[in-house]
Amino acid sequence: MEQRAPGIPGAQAIARAASLLRLVTAGGTGGATLQSLARESELSRSTAHRLLSALRAEGLVDRSEDTGRWMPGPELFLMGTVAAARYDITSLARDIVRSLAVKTEESAFLSVRRADETVCLVREEGSFPIRSFVLSEGVRFPLGVASAGLAILAFLPDHDVDAYLDRHPELAEGWGRTHGEAALRARLAETKERGYSVNPGLIVEGSWGLGAAVFDRQGRPEWALSLTGVEFRFGPDRTQELGRILLAHAHQLSARIAGNRR
Repeated sequence: MEQRAPGIPGAQAIARAASLLRLVTAGGTGGATLQSLARESELSRSTAHRLLSALRAEGLVDRSEDTGRWMPGPELFLMGTVAAARYDITSLARDIVRSLAVKTEESAFLSVRRADETVCLVREEGSFPIRSFVLSEGVRFPLGVASAGLAILAFLPDHDVDAYLDRHPELAEGWGRTHGEAALRARLAETKERGYSVNPGLIVEGSWGLGAAVFDRQGRPEWALSLTGVEFRFGPDRTQELGRILLAHAHQLSARIAGNRR
């Protein structure tokens, strides 16, 4: 759903183009169809095609001649390499994510906050053969939906949480009544008290997740580590043990970020 900056000339067109860019990159190397991009961005096919064509002319997206699917363009790669020097912490985090997967035997992830969403940056498979595939690199969720975004949202200032919920009254409609404001606020309070979030199969039945916020040098929750697995692996005692391991790794990464002077 597009977000506008009212009163700024051209803001609507920029918001629509940015929405399409996010959707194209979420499709990964396989790309996305015009139909799906128009539907997800809530644009008409003609408007979506016109904007995509303009983005293609600038090298920001590309279109496969064989499949007709839209995918990230070469200019995004060049921009990304520059932005990575400031924003990408995957080089700092990858061994920690791998350690988390090894110690828990579950799939482990690093996600980053981007505006009102989280984006998965790193996935490491655990050794347990039955896995959850809700999350992978490039997948986005609204804050408060997946365990990573729930952990981040829980540790934002109260006024930021209030503003986020005011901006997104549609969460319950899109993700079920368990994501209504009252239920979500209850999970946020539980997360702050516990230190890590628990998602008991609210996105996909039988797929559980835990998340712990990772903080920048100013103490802001900008990333999260998370674990996902099948429900029977998340009994009460093991969930507590997984939570302790998860928090220890999140604290380690926060400390590493605080000490990094890049």
